[in-house]
Amino acid sequence: MSDIVRLSVSLEEDLFAQFDRYCREQQFATRSEAVRQLLRETLTTHAWESECQDAAGTLTLVYDHHRAQLRDHLTKLQHDNTDLVVSTLHAHLTHDLCLEVIVLRGPAARLQKIAAQLRGLKGIYKGELVMASAEHQ
Repeated sequence: MSDIVRLSVSLEEDLFAQFDRYCREQQFATRSEAVRQLLRETLTTHAWESECQDAAGTLTLVYDHHRAQLRDHLTKLQHDNTDLVVSTLHAHLTHDLCLEVIVLRGPAARLQKIAAQLRGLKGIYKGELVMASAEHQ
């Protein structure tokens, strides 16, 4: 067995409460076990997806449209990657929140890179990339 390394994570109170509820509902022995499983699942998916050369996917973002310069960053990144961006859907959820769905197609590693750049911007509350192989199996 590997050595155990401790990790400290800062969470908003409501996110922590949701995670705690998830741990109970899924009957994890500990929060650490839940985090380990979520990390393993994410890393396994990442490894598979980064190999595919013809992937299609959607990147769904929920963000605060009042955040300074966020909209400019979103637009610039999409314009810098017009070879991968197929289309974009924008919807207003509330006065403060917007939903954007970006349809992407290209090498999986590049799609993941764009998704990571966008999800990492300040003001993004939720970012989820769903991908599928567009290659013949």
